[in-house]
Amino acid sequence: MKTLNSTLLLIALTLFISCSTKTSKKESKIDKAAEQITHLVKDAETANRIPRTLTAEGKMHFAHKNFDWTEGFFPGSCWYLFETTKDEKWKVAAEKFQSLFEEHKFRTNNHDLGFVFNCSYGNGFRITKNENFKQVMITAAKSLSTRFNPTIGCIKSWDVTGGWQAERGWKYPVIIDNMMNLELLFEVSKLTGDDSYKNIAITHANTTLKNHFRADNSSVHVVDYDPETGEVRNKHTAQGFAHTSAWARGQAWGLYGYTVCYRYTKDEKYLQQAEKIAKFITEYKGTPEDGIPYWDYNAPNIPNEPRDVSAAAITVSALIELDDFSKNNYQPAIDKIMTSLASDTYTAKVGENKHFILKHSVGSIPHGNEIDVPLNYADYYYLEALVRLKK
Repeated sequence: MKTLNSTLLLIALTLFISCSTKTSKKESKIDKAAEQITHLVKDAETANRIPRTLTAEGKMHFAHKNFDWTEGFFPGSCWYLFETTKDEKWKVAAEKFQSLFEEHKFRTNNHDLGFVFNCSYGNGFRITKNENFKQVMITAAKSLSTRFNPTIGCIKSWDVTGGWQAERGWKYPVIIDNMMNLELLFEVSKLTGDDSYKNIAITHANTTLKNHFRADNSSVHVVDYDPETGEVRNKHTAQGFAHTSAWARGQAWGLYGYTVCYRYTKDEKYLQQAEKIAKFITEYKGTPEDGIPYWDYNAPNIPNEPRDVSAAAITVSALIELDDFSKNNYQPAIDKIMTSLASDTYTAKVGENKHFILKHSVGSIPHGNEIDVPLNYADYYYLEALVRLKK
């Protein structure tokens, strides 16, 4: 009996040490990220601007003051650091930087209000319960809802008033990225008891489920609708290699979006769709061994194509949540991607990379923008993944 008890004690102690070691590794990654972002906050405070990325010459590129779909990610990163470190300086920074764009809650000419306000004010309200943050979220959700067309059953992504969108001949373009704006609507319905926001989100998710996905469960980037009839006019890409290719970040947006839809509705079809997208991503034969995808799964010059760390960061954060919901085991994929992201190949040394955490992301190769650079949303979803793992 003593021998058995000693054996059990040894096993328990080994498991405890193993778990403690894993926790400390996660915390050290967060500590390293916090040290890096501390320097980035100082640079941002000096400019009173929100850092977005670097130029091709390695100079800081800040978010546009009038509106920028990425402006919510940097304060969101600060909220995650406050949540996990409890250091008040992160709360102060988050509040300061999100205040720079609060007035954008009234914008009705852009679909990215979910990105902007859920990542910033949404995290802020979740952590602090500040009633003012809640009111900002409600106003932003009202503005976002004005872009919903019940005939089509989707929120319009881009207003086609000129430029390259008009050159494509689109009338009512809806992009897979738009799935990420639904979380704000779901959350505001939950906070207010007003189901109109949730109903818009569900209708958009259902229409996207019907029209955006191919037989192999990869996603089209842009579906253009006829605003009068709701019929599909075209299935195109804007940021991928080709209309028929699988743009890497687009696949990540879909995975994350349908995981969120399942979280709020518990509708099995959303869980099944998230699992199908996860299967496409995790089992794709052309993905490198480290799990960091090329910017497009069908890019023409693989393996001599840029990787997209932002797609990997979004994907792994979504997989961590999906792993809680699904009977499938996504832990091997999670471990692979997180190990890669934390490696010297993709994580910058403290003081380098202009104080962004991750390297080697891609914004839009077809537009020649943000190629092989850090991106504030890659850092945001990496931090989110670290916080989710810690929990």
